[in-house]
Amino acid sequence: MEALKRAVIRVAATPDGRLQELPFLQRSLLLPLLSFASSLFRFSLALRHRLYRFGLLPRHRLPVPVISVGNLTWGGNGKTPMVEFIARICVEAGIPPLILTRGYASGDEARMLERHLSGTSARIGVGANRTAVAASIFERHGYMKFEHTLYSEKLSNPHKFGSASENGKVGVAILDDGMQHWSMLCDVEIVMLNGLMPWGNNHLIPRGSLREPLGALSRADIVVVHHADLVSDGQLKIIKSKIHTVDACHVVFFTRLAPSHFFEVKNQCSTLPLNVVLNRVVLCVSAIGFPNAFVQAVGKIGPLLVDRLDFGDHHSIQLNDIEMIKERLGKLKDRFNTEVVAVVTEKDYDRDALILRGIHDIDVLVLCCSFQIMPLYGQGEDIFRTKLKELLISKFGG
Repeated sequence: MEALKRAVIRVAATPDGRLQELPFLQRSLLLPLLSFASSLFRFSLALRHRLYRFGLLPRHRLPVPVISVGNLTWGGNGKTPMVEFIARICVEAGIPPLILTRGYASGDEARMLERHLSGTSARIGVGANRTAVAASIFERHGYMKFEHTLYSEKLSNPHKFGSASENGKVGVAILDDGMQHWSMLCDVEIVMLNGLMPWGNNHLIPRGSLREPLGALSRADIVVVHHADLVSDGQLKIIKSKIHTVDACHVVFFTRLAPSHFFEVKNQCSTLPLNVVLNRVVLCVSAIGFPNAFVQAVGKIGPLLVDRLDFGDHHSIQLNDIEMIKERLGKLKDRFNTEVVAVVTEKDYDRDALILRGIHDIDVLVLCCSFQIMPLYGQGEDIFRTKLKELLISKFGG
């Protein structure tokens, strides 16, 4: 089953011009099946969209503003860091946010958000039925009934109000992975794109990684190109131009995850500088949607060599995986006759902290990064905050 999954992922990442690189069986058997499945998926998307559009499927409105953060393709779009970034903006303004996330079996994203936002007014609700999850939290904690002018003042003058809230009542909902969650009405739609592969291979899943056709960007209020620091200026201009073919008025921002420090798996409170991996051989171990960006980020820090061991997205590390990691590290140590260290992402740590902490004979570090809006083409963090404020004020209670 794991081999089949890897084969599907490989086909989904292969553009039409490179199909000859696929093994014969993948090209002759798997490719036609996935192409047919993508056609069925396109039909189901169109049907579902019409059912919602004509009111045949119900859509629910929450009593607070809803900010949706979604993506056009699977994996590596910076969706979770953006959710946290927006939550902190709301906390600073004294508007307690409720993050609504579907939650995968591993629960890595929710756990990471809980760890990062601990001690703030942010709340996190996990569950497939996010309308029901929100209703439950509103019933327990209440929600703020702001007038339009008060929302405006809090967003415009966060320092005036501080982070104080109205007895912990929820003031705004942030819908994680909300672009295809059509059953909930949203007030602000933010769509994240992976700058390294913004359109995947231009095919819908499962033949490609597109969750909707490119035209779905027309629903976005803000489009964000993530991993912009790993993309050439010329390619960024091409991406921006293609976005504007859908809607010439789209505001486009560019973001990155900037490595800040490491901490030891065995000691979450430790802080190690990035140069701790200089002149060392590093094995990047991850189970995330787009590991290429993680590997590139580690490589730019300056280790002697970077090797990688990729698992499927949200894969939970098992004992046999640990043995595989140890075996790879041993081979690297013998080959280069130098210190070797394994590096994982924060998501991997939050998913598998217990089993990773149980490794006693190898060094395992967790790479921490800060989410940043890059000041490109006149669009920086201040402009983003202003745009978000304007959208909330105009679309809710205006």
